[in-house]
Amino acid sequence: MRTIICLNEDWKFIQQDVGLPNALPTEWETVQLPHTWNAVDGHDGNGGYDRRRCWYAKTFPTPKQPLAGGRTYVEVLAAGQQATVYVNGTEVVYHEGGYSIFRADITDLCKDGEENLLVIACSNEEKSSVYPQAADFTFYGGLYRGVNLISVPETHFDLDYYGGPGLQVTPKPCDCGGAVFELTSWVVNPDENFTVEYSIKDADGREVACASRPADNTAVTVSVPDAQLWEIDRPYLYTVTASLIRRNETYDEVSVRAGVRSFSCDPDKGFILNGVPTPLRGVSRHQDKLYKGNALTREDHYEDAEIIKELGANTIRLAHYQHSQDFYDACDEMGFVIWAEIPFISVMNQDPAAHQNCISQMKELIIQNYNHPSICFWGISNEILIGGISEQLVENHKELNALCKQLDPTRLTTIAHVSMTPVDSPMHHITDVISYNHYFGWYTGKMTDNGPWFDDFHAKHPDICVGVSEYGCEGIMTYHGPNPACKDYSEEYQARYHEHMAKVLDERPYLWSSHVWNMFDFGCAARNEGGVAGRNNKGLVTMDRKTKKDSYYIYKAYWNKEPMVHLCGKRYAMRAGDTTEIRVYSNQSPVSLTVNGELAEVQAGDKVFCFTVALKDGVNLITAEANGIKDTMTIEKVETEPSIYVLPEYGERQEGVANWFKLMGDLDLKAPMEFPEGKYNVNYTMEELAKSPEALEIVSKAVKLATNFDIIPGEGMWNMMKSMSPSGMMDMSTDMPDGFLESLNAKLIKIDLA
Repeated sequence: MRTIICLNEDWKFIQQDVGLPNALPTEWETVQLPHTWNAVDGHDGNGGYDRRRCWYAKTFPTPKQPLAGGRTYVEVLAAGQQATVYVNGTEVVYHEGGYSIFRADITDLCKDGEENLLVIACSNEEKSSVYPQAADFTFYGGLYRGVNLISVPETHFDLDYYGGPGLQVTPKPCDCGGAVFELTSWVVNPDENFTVEYSIKDADGREVACASRPADNTAVTVSVPDAQLWEIDRPYLYTVTASLIRRNETYDEVSVRAGVRSFSCDPDKGFILNGVPTPLRGVSRHQDKLYKGNALTREDHYEDAEIIKELGANTIRLAHYQHSQDFYDACDEMGFVIWAEIPFISVMNQDPAAHQNCISQMKELIIQNYNHPSICFWGISNEILIGGISEQLVENHKELNALCKQLDPTRLTTIAHVSMTPVDSPMHHITDVISYNHYFGWYTGKMTDNGPWFDDFHAKHPDICVGVSEYGCEGIMTYHGPNPACKDYSEEYQARYHEHMAKVLDERPYLWSSHVWNMFDFGCAARNEGGVAGRNNKGLVTMDRKTKKDSYYIYKAYWNKEPMVHLCGKRYAMRAGDTTEIRVYSNQSPVSLTVNGELAEVQAGDKVFCFTVALKDGVNLITAEANGIKDTMTIEKVETEPSIYVLPEYGERQEGVANWFKLMGDLDLKAPMEFPEGKYNVNYTMEELAKSPEALEIVSKAVKLATNFDIIPGEGMWNMMKSMSPSGMMDMSTDMPDGFLESLNAKLIKIDLA
C-alpha cells in the first residue's frame, strides 16, 4: 500500500544563491514548512522584495518497501516560482510555475540504510517563460505549501501525470432522481492479475455503489439511485475510492470527494445550479496573510473560507493562480461556486516558451482539481489587454479555451477583461462566459456608471453571459470624515461605494457572477498609496483577518440570511459638529436608533438606514436595534477632529482642476491634438518615453495624478505599465479635467525623440 510521509519539519534554508551543497549544511537557518522568504518584505512597504534563488535542504531515510520493485516519489505541493529538486547531488526535476503540485520518482537515487540529501532550489526571479510576468501582487518565493514523500508498489495509480491524483470522477444527475458516476483511473505497470475496485460512499460512510474493472481498462459508469445533490446551502459530498487489487491483496488506493450537480449560464437568467437560477454574488481571494506571506496552513485556509461564508457569499474567484488543495476542499465542504484560473495576467510575453508555460499551468490546474465539485469555471486570463492586443494573443486564447474543453468538457470557461476592453472586442465569444473588471467610482468615472454600462452591454450583446469579475476601492480604517469622496481612502467612502454596488448587483440578475476585489487586503510590494505602502487595501477585511471593515457588513446584510444589525463608523469615534449622520446596515426592518438612552428615530427600509442625530458634549452612546438584535458604539463630540482622519495629500486633491495645474505646471486645456514627426506624444508607450528623462518626468507626474501609481523604470509596477501609453492610462483615470490629455500631449511634442 502507498504511504505518505510529511517532510515539513526541520529544513535548512539559506536566503542566498550559494549553489548545490553536497552535505546537509549545519550553518543554514532551520525553518519549518510552509515557508516563504518574503513573509515580511512581500508587503512591508519598503518598496520592493527579495527576488532571487534560495536553497532548502533536508535529509530523509529511504522508505521501506514491503514489495520488491516499489517506487518512492518526492511531492512538492508548490514552489514559487521556479524550482529544481536534487536528491543526493543529482537533479531529478525542474518545474516552472509557482502554484501547482509536481512530483518526481527518486527511487533509483535513494540509498538503502543511509540518510539521503534532498535539496530544493527555489527562485522567484523574473523569467520570460514563466507566468505571471507582471501583476498587481507579490510573487512570493519559497516552499510555501509543503513537501511529501510518497511510497508506492511497482504497480500503482499514476503519480506522474501533471500532479494529478490518478482518479477522475464525473458525477451527473439523472432526471429520475439518481445520478451516474463516470469513473476512470490510470494504473502504472498493470498486468492481467490486477483489477481496480471502485466504491462510492455517501456522507454517512454507507456504500451506495461499486464496480470492478481490469487494471488496463478502468473506465466505467456506475449508477447511484436517489442521489443527493451538491447545493450551495447543502453541499453534499460522496467519497469515491479506487483500490488496486492483486488477487486478495490491495496494492494501492486513492480516494477523492465528489458532488452531484448540474450548472449552466443564461444571458438573461444568469447562473443556474441544479435547474434553479442562482445569481453568483461573492468575492475574490488572494492566498496571503500579514507577516506570513503565502505560507498558509490548512487552518489559515479554512479560516478564510469561514469568514467568507459568514459574509453570505456563494462564489469565490480564486485569483490569479492555482490555490491550495486545502482551500478547494474547504470550498467543496462549505458550498462555494469557484472560478479557478491560471496566472496569464496583464501582459503576454512573446516568448513561445511562455505560451507553453500557460498550457502546462492550465493542464496542471484542471488535472489536479478536476474532482472538486465547487469548481464550475476555468479562467484563461485576466486583464491581458493591458499589454495590448495582437492576432497571436487572440489565437493563444482560443488554443487555451480548446485545451480546457478537451481536458474537461463538463465545465464552463471564462475570462476577466480589463475595463478598457472594447464592447465589440474580438476577445468576446472565445470563452463560454465573460466578465469585466470595472472600477467606475475609483480609477475612472463614477460609481453610478456601473449599472448603465452593464445594461448597455447586455442590450448590445443579448447572447453573451456577462459578469463583474472585479470591482472595488481602497478602504483604510484610519481615514474618516462627514463627506466621503473618491480617492480619500476613507472607510466611509469604501462603504458608500459598496452600498451602491450591492444594490446595482441585486437589481441585475442577468449578471451571472460578481466578485468583490478583494475579500482581504493583500501584498503588493510595488504599491504605495493612501499612506499604506506595500499592500492593496481594497479588502473588505484587513490582511491580518482581525478587522472587518464597514463595507463587509453591507454584503452581509444583502447575502447572509441570518438576522443582523451593524452600526457603521465605529472607528470614526471623534466627531465635530452638533449633529452627525449614523448609518446602519441590516437585513431587518424597521431599525430603531437610541442615543444616550433615548429613542431618536425608527426607520423602515431595506439594507441601509441613515439617521441624523444631535450629539451632546463628551461621549455619546449609540444603539441600533431591529427585531431584538442590537449593535452599539460610542462617539465623542469634539471641537476638531483628529488630523489622522484625513489622508495628508487628500486636501490637495480636493482642489480639483487647480491641483492639476499646481503639480503639472502650465496647462493648455484647449491645445489641439497634434503628432509632429520626430517628437514624442501621448501614444508612445511608457517604455519608449523612458528613453527621454524629460518626457518620463512629465508623464510620471500625470500618471501619479490620474492613477496614484508611481512610475519608476525597472521597479514596482513598471513591467505591467511599460507597454501602456499615457493615452491608454488616462482612459483608466478619474476626475481628469477636460483637455488634460491634449495639454499633456502639447508638452510631449516639444521633446525630440531619443
